[in-house]
Order: sequence, then structure tokens, then C-alpha cells
Amino acid sequence: MNLLDENFPADQAALLRQWKVPHRQFGRDFSTLGAQDTDIIPLLHRLRRVTLFTQDQDFFKRWLCHPAYCLVWLDTKPGQTAEYVRRFLRHRMFNTHFKRLGKVLRVHPHGITYWQAHARLSQRATWQYA
Repeated sequence: MNLLDENFPADQAALLRQWKVPHRQFGRDFSTLGAQDTDIIPLLHRLRRVTLFTQDQDFFKRWLCHPAYCLVWLDTKPGQTAEYVRRFLRHRMFNTHFKRLGKVLRVHPHGITYWQAHARLSQRATWQYA
């Protein structure tokens, strides 16, 4: 399941729906509005196989890696979030749940930086161009 945080721009969520990118959103489809960051991680443990997309830099921490979920920090302009969600989900290294689980990622215009469970150093992936 692709889960958007409650602060995800409404116009960008609408673009994802238009592009038929399946997702749910905190506060609208899931949980309650105003969920604290400390409440989100335990919820992700219960959900299993979820990818959370957020613009909150606080989620880009190595110690948050867990095999039950994936955290994606969209380090982009608010008007680009939908574009980068779609690009990320199509990337050959991250295009399935199983390729994403256990990772905490920073998605930005110059590529993807990520932590993986049990890895000491962060890794990088470049954007694919057709």
C-alpha cells in the first residue's frame, strides 16, 4: 500500500489519482488527522508492506529501517511531489514492495539516497532515462 502523509498537497494527490497510482492518505482515508510522528511508526509496523511518502525530513533516519515498511522523504518542491512519487514507483530498483521494504529513502531531483537495513553506509541510485 502507498500511503501519503496528511500534509501531502491535495492537488498532487489528485494527480496521482488521475495517473491511477493507488494510494491512501493519512487523515482522509486512513487513521485520524493530526497523528503525531511518534504514532506513525508503530502504525506502520502493524500494517505491513506499506510505503509512506512524506515531505518530513525527520523520517530520513537510518535507525528507522524495518522490514515491514518503506519510508520515502520527498525532498522536492511541493508542486513536484506527485511526479517524484510516480518516478520512484517506476524505478527499476524500487518498482515492487519487496524491493522497497526495509529501506528509508530520500528522493530528490538529482537521484535517490537511501539507507537499507543492516547497511553501515547510505547508497545512491540515479534516475533512469528512456
